[in-house]
Amino acid sequence: MPRAFLWLERAILMRNIQHLLLVTIAVAVSAAGADDTSARLGKATAVLNKMKQSGEIAASQFANADCVVVIPGFKKGAVVVGVGHGRGFISCRNGGNWSAPGAVALDSGSVGVQLGGEEIDIVILSLDNGLRSKLLSDRFAIGADASAAWGNGASAHADPNSKIVLYGETKGAFAGFDLNGASLKPDDSSNKSLYGKTISNGEIIAAAAAPSSAQSFVATIAQASSR
Repeated sequence: MPRAFLWLERAILMRNIQHLLLVTIAVAVSAAGADDTSARLGKATAVLNKMKQSGEIAASQFANADCVVVIPGFKKGAVVVGVGHGRGFISCRNGGNWSAPGAVALDSGSVGVQLGGEEIDIVILSLDNGLRSKLLSDRFAIGADASAAWGNGASAHADPNSKIVLYGETKGAFAGFDLNGASLKPDDSSNKSLYGKTISNGEIIAAAAAPSSAQSFVATIAQASSR
């Protein structure tokens, strides 16, 4: 057999092997992403159940909410310039039901000395239907796009003008933190992992069917917010 033919045959074989490896890696990464999103949904459901059972969030607040955002394990920075990041889900009322969850990311930035990094479970209630379109947009700036306040912790205060109310919980006493600069954005990669395609939060909230991994999350919100 001519050497040139053998070389060509080996090159084709190597190319096929490389292609197979790339496909295998892509499938593995996709599966890992799906597992991570499903696990985060489970954590978000647990956070809702815990805050509901403890009475941390008043039943009347849940009942008046138009949209609910849950960020399990929001990570607050530990350096001189404090920043925070967390990923979670949003669901809104859709007729008499609650929508399938859209994935979101919450980022905050504040200047000041932090005592140490900590994880905070956060629930955000939007009390105004007029905020929904902005809440589902590419960027919702808490405090700038709508007045906001903590509903619990040392930073809690009753503000009848607040359209966004946040609740937090940590392992120790919850003190709250500066909301200035905090923004809510779509988490497109998690949405693709959850729904198997590129889809916006607006499309999800309007008409998407909740996948099996998200049904417990939606049911927990429905139970907590029943009027």
